[in-house]
Amino acid sequence: MSTSPEASGRRKKPAFSPLRRFAGNSSGATAIEFAMLALPFFLLVLAIIEVCLSFGGQQVLVNATNDVARQYRTGQIRPTNNPAADETKLRDEICERLEIIVSSGCPGLTVDLQSYTTFEDAAKVPIAYPDKDVATPGLAGSKNMLRAYYRWPLITDLLQLMGSKDKDGTTMHFAVAVWQNEPFND
Repeated sequence: MSTSPEASGRRKKPAFSPLRRFAGNSSGATAIEFAMLALPFFLLVLAIIEVCLSFGGQQVLVNATNDVARQYRTGQIRPTNNPAADETKLRDEICERLEIIVSSGCPGLTVDLQSYTTFEDAAKVPIAYPDKDVATPGLAGSKNMLRAYYRWPLITDLLQLMGSKDKDGTTMHFAVAVWQNEPFND
């Protein structure tokens, strides 16, 4: 009795068919699995880095706003009769403290410093992004509110999907300080 494939009626399959070799070979499986996981992993790492940088930028803005507000409160920075000079001084003071984490000149920074009769009046002011810098600080004993806005640029689309973003691909960072000036000599 013959045991050849022709005698049994079966066709002999080639031992080295490309599809069979590919399916049977597992030596590159680990590399393929790592390649499949690499893109989501690096996207996650980039998103984590961007969130950390954004949070750091927000904290620096809050600290800068509080530092400048303290200088106005204690009379170290006083209002002048020139609103443009007050705006420039205020912007420069905050920008100086922000330049550790943002580009020189703070292109996305807008400041709004206004004096109010009561704290209740200050609380009624809606949160709105001003078109230009405003600086009308009060004299000794006045109630003031300093709001600083910074348009933070987003790098990855992941953070844009998770939060609010503007049409220009930025998100708004915001800091506020409200105080009553000390009775310094005008």
